[in-house]
Amino acid sequence: MLLVVLRPHGDVKVDALQAAKARGQVTAVIPCPQAPDECDRATVRLTDGAIVTARVVKHPLVPPVRTGQRILLSVAENAEPADRYLYVDQDRSRPLLALALVFAFAVVLLSRWRGVAALVALAVTALVLTQFVLPAILGGANPVLVAVVGGTAIMVLALYLTHGFNARTSVALLGTIGALLLTALLAEAFLRLTRITGLSADGASEVASYVPGLDVQGLLIAGVVIGTLGVLDDVTVTQTAVVWELAAADPNASRADLFGAGLRVGRAHVASVVNTLVLAYAGAALPMLMLFAISGMPQLYALSTEQVAVEIVRALVGSLGITAAMPLTTLLAALTHPTPSPNPVIGPL
Repeated sequence: MLLVVLRPHGDVKVDALQAAKARGQVTAVIPCPQAPDECDRATVRLTDGAIVTARVVKHPLVPPVRTGQRILLSVAENAEPADRYLYVDQDRSRPLLALALVFAFAVVLLSRWRGVAALVALAVTALVLTQFVLPAILGGANPVLVAVVGGTAIMVLALYLTHGFNARTSVALLGTIGALLLTALLAEAFLRLTRITGLSADGASEVASYVPGLDVQGLLIAGVVIGTLGVLDDVTVTQTAVVWELAAADPNASRADLFGAGLRVGRAHVASVVNTLVLAYAGAALPMLMLFAISGMPQLYALSTEQVAVEIVRALVGSLGITAAMPLTTLLAALTHPTPSPNPVIGPL
């Protein structure tokens, strides 16, 4: 219901950013007659069969355009014919499609029908993000609420599609939602406590300039929530499975025994997963960290800048959510697992 209420019914596109696009294959490249050191003129066969000439700006950091490459173009419809098409980037759709097919084949080969279900869940996740989360935030809804509602919808669909409709999946879902809410609360508290504006995030200031009233800080919190979802899924499903397997191995184990044994297994899992999450955020921020290193900036000074502080908050808040998910899910699994009925006492005949 909340998905319908929060999603805007109008168009969220900004007219100022709408521009015609084209794509095609380069058939020839020659230097620009007036400025051969600054640009090239590429002859391109578009996907609709039309032959056009595109201007390609030369830059030391941009790989040159070669004959046979597939490229993306922007179209200035009101410009002169010689300047109407401008090179934007390489067209990477074919290698990306090939990678996606290899990935899908590997998943299905290893996991069979469960792998097919996982791919369907992945498609559903992409659908919720593009058709609900992004439009709802751009439409003026609270980004944190949208992230929690959208994240919950993703987990409901993904978990049940991948692991089936059963008690184990329901327990994992409850643990995921509980940890998700805690992550959102912690992210909001610490981002506001550290006075992070969110404008340093990639593209945030540009989006804010085109979408008046956008809660940029809330958008950052929403990013933390959504970024933690995948790891939460891993932790909660694993912990539920651990408790169920422990109960199957020892049918006479009490709920306290199951909880304690599940915690012992979960500690090692959480330790590795937390390190994975921190490394993922560090890897994404590696160019920025290198820039601080070559500038000779003092470490404490660099840590206090918004660009670094926001990555620290993301990593540590996400890790806190994962850490909380483990005992929460383990407890729910131990409490809800059906205990064996006691053997009936048979008296003398």
